[in-house]
Amino acid sequence: MLETRKASAVNGQQVLDVKMYINGKWKDASDNQTREVINPATGEVIAYAAEGTIADAREAIFAAREAFESGVWSDLPPMERAAYLYKIADKIEEQAEEMAKLETADNGKPLREAGFDMGDAAACFRYYAGMITQPDGQTYHVADPMQAMVVREPIGVCGLIVPWNFPLLMSVWKIAPALAAGNTIVFKPSEITPINPTNLIKIIEEAGVPKGVVNLVHGAGPVVGNEIASHKEIDMVSFTGGTKTGKHIMKAAADTIKKVSLELGGKSPNIIFADADFDVAVDYALFGIYCGSGQVCSAGSRILVEEGIYDQFIKRFTERAKQIKVGPGLDEETEMGPLVSKEHMEKVLSYIELGKKEGARLLFGGERLTGENLGNGYFVAPTAFADTTLEMRIVQEEIFGPVAAIQKFSGEEEAIRLANGTDYGLAGAVFTADGAKAMRVIKKLRAGITWINSYHPTYNEAPWGGYKQSGIGRSLGTFGLEEFQEIKQININMQVEETGWFKN
Repeated sequence: MLETRKASAVNGQQVLDVKMYINGKWKDASDNQTREVINPATGEVIAYAAEGTIADAREAIFAAREAFESGVWSDLPPMERAAYLYKIADKIEEQAEEMAKLETADNGKPLREAGFDMGDAAACFRYYAGMITQPDGQTYHVADPMQAMVVREPIGVCGLIVPWNFPLLMSVWKIAPALAAGNTIVFKPSEITPINPTNLIKIIEEAGVPKGVVNLVHGAGPVVGNEIASHKEIDMVSFTGGTKTGKHIMKAAADTIKKVSLELGGKSPNIIFADADFDVAVDYALFGIYCGSGQVCSAGSRILVEEGIYDQFIKRFTERAKQIKVGPGLDEETEMGPLVSKEHMEKVLSYIELGKKEGARLLFGGERLTGENLGNGYFVAPTAFADTTLEMRIVQEEIFGPVAAIQKFSGEEEAIRLANGTDYGLAGAVFTADGAKAMRVIKKLRAGITWINSYHPTYNEAPWGGYKQSGIGRSLGTFGLEEFQEIKQININMQVEETGWFKN
């Protein structure tokens, strides 16, 4: 785990020292600059992280290139790579309790949420360890005397950039398949939540992965992230985060025509028909938007309710939401934690004010929460607007906070029109007792991740990604491994003789 070497300028307490890892060595930034890492539940400094530079990013890129070309990782038999991945999974489980507490301190999420993330992270490494030992490739019976086959190979040097809402899990979703496929990596976690991503790299080092295969560079997106996306020695960039940043990544990558995989924003519809199990629908609607304080790309932030139960739903949803226990993540009673930073809290609060100005009806919440156990934390009350319309910005734009926009619809056709009425297409759900109707509506949703009578569960075995401006490519499942592989056609001539095409 990370060492404590520096004292906080705020409270004088020892805090974590978060370094970079380049070519098998732990390093400070080349100019010795650091960034404060803040506990969002208290507003206090909990770590100092190295603030990487372009020079640091380039050093990591060249180390990854050298390691890839040497074959120290890519040439290993799949069984040997798998053995490393199993070791990493075991070490995550061994350190899960401490890492969950650090995740809560760094991100703010309730401890029970962080605990689930630790288990999922270990399982993801095991999933890809198992997958790469299975048969793959294809052979084709073509015209004699040829034999054709297709094999999968690592892409090369992969730049991996992850967000702050699931610091460890999003790191694992990229690192596990990238390593499984035989690539080397340059990894940049969010500068807001660097602690557990760094602990993950320490675990990878402890597992014995050769130097240069995995490189960690902290720092700002416009500096380190842009260098990773644009550098010619990066063969692929995989990014999870906001759609606006995803567009910048694509532009930065364009000059070198590298492969780009993007998992971006969402404004996902949760469609509730009048014939649904009412209590189940309300419960999942709450979970869909307030789990993770709404800081989830697939959050059910647009709740579409059929007109026959609209008023009843609003009444019950309001009653339930007002009972949500908001507080520090380490408090066992907490059900919803703070937002990740002061800047992000202010952004969410500005959207709430915008909703009021747009004429939406504020049902509850809408304010920053303070109190004895909340201190200087970045807490925003669970919030919901009713009587929203498709044209409103709070309906069209990703708020990424605990803010629900509730809309009324009449019948399947209008539900589908409203559901598909944004630039996003990440997720969506349908609640109904009519199985045929559920399938009709789900098939019409322009979204990559969908549920029927459920919301949020995801699995390592199933692909994760969206349509439209919610991204390109998929994480997890077999598709997640394929994102980090090249496909090569090999044609074998089994009758070696001249073609006779030219007479002389």
